[in-house]
Amino acid sequence: MKKNVVYSLMLVFLASIMLTACGGGEDKNTITFWTPLTGDDGAYMDQLIKDYNATNPEIKVKHVITADMYTKISTVLNSGKGVPDLAIIHADRVPGFVKQGVLEPMTTVLESQPEINKDNYLPQAWATGTIDGTQYTVPLDIHSNTMYYNKDLLKKYNVESFLDDDVVTIDEMLSLQGKLDEGDYVVNDALLGWVVLAQIQNLGGDIQQDGKPAVNTEAMKQAFTEIKKVADAGLMTPFGEDGYLMFQSGNVFFSTDGTWSSTAHAAVEGLNFDVTNIYSTTADKFTNRASSHLFAMLKNDKRSDEKEQGIGAFLEFIRENSMEWAKAGQIVASKQVIEDPEYSNYMQSFFTSNEKEIESLYIYTYEYYPYVAEAVDTYAADIVRGNVDLDETLQTMQKFVEDKIAEGSKGTE
Repeated sequence: MKKNVVYSLMLVFLASIMLTACGGGEDKNTITFWTPLTGDDGAYMDQLIKDYNATNPEIKVKHVITADMYTKISTVLNSGKGVPDLAIIHADRVPGFVKQGVLEPMTTVLESQPEINKDNYLPQAWATGTIDGTQYTVPLDIHSNTMYYNKDLLKKYNVESFLDDDVVTIDEMLSLQGKLDEGDYVVNDALLGWVVLAQIQNLGGDIQQDGKPAVNTEAMKQAFTEIKKVADAGLMTPFGEDGYLMFQSGNVFFSTDGTWSSTAHAAVEGLNFDVTNIYSTTADKFTNRASSHLFAMLKNDKRSDEKEQGIGAFLEFIRENSMEWAKAGQIVASKQVIEDPEYSNYMQSFFTSNEKEIESLYIYTYEYYPYVAEAVDTYAADIVRGNVDLDETLQTMQKFVEDKIAEGSKGTE
């Protein structure tokens, strides 16, 4: 028994050393930068940092890709050791982090770099970091749910007109019922939860009311009901099948995955595709549920004023030079980049091609959004496929979110 206790203590000690090493925030000549970019996007960020360090800044940046980053953030903040100088967090984390007092305002950075201001970024990306008039983050991008379409299938079935107004409606999709060859489908179920949350906005609903979660609502019920019509008509890829791969195989008209998927689709030989908005319940309104990667400084008493100046210099470099980030399929937040003619070469430039498209990029900023999204993602597929009763499941989802909030409140206390 004693051996087990000693062994456990050794593991905890070693873990704390590793986190401190990863944090590296005590090296005065290096800005330690944590990101959760474990996919191909991590390589694009590596290149950006390599390009920045090649300018010979006074303080260079070290990129640390951190799996389970939010868990590790909690660990280092509790210990006060190994806190990174800079991190990328997602938009939905900002309200909770600010409430917990774990984010440092970007005030010093903004004062040192006057071009880092709301006028030089996509509005909703900047606004996600603004809490009670204080700016806590600087945006890198917007990454959005999007709908890729197979040009050859649209032509084959003579429905290219679906895209005339850049809004494919559920009724238009339903018009194909009974007209498809065996093995062809209109739409897959990629990022289905994101699609549901887009319809909530299309229907004039929301996921909160007076600060309380609003999941078991008429808007949520209607969103699921409308999407379920497509599945009931046999037009959605079969339950349990990989609809994403079916799109890449050329058997699906529309794939509702993410802007970041454009690079993977482009690598598929013979796939003739392009991008449009997520389908809608109505031709009058369309929404593309989105999020944002944001630069943030976690509370860290050991971060020097010189490092904050260095962080400002790095973020200004990113503002001016993040065309590299477009290669990752992301909607770059810097207006300087997206207004550059070169940016039009990237498929996701569709979403910044006019004001209406920019407005369609909807980022939920409700404090408990992560819990709502988890509930929707957990139950969406079964609801749409008719595997569960809709009314009962909406009640279950509402309780799911309320229980999560209660658990989180107890943890804070």
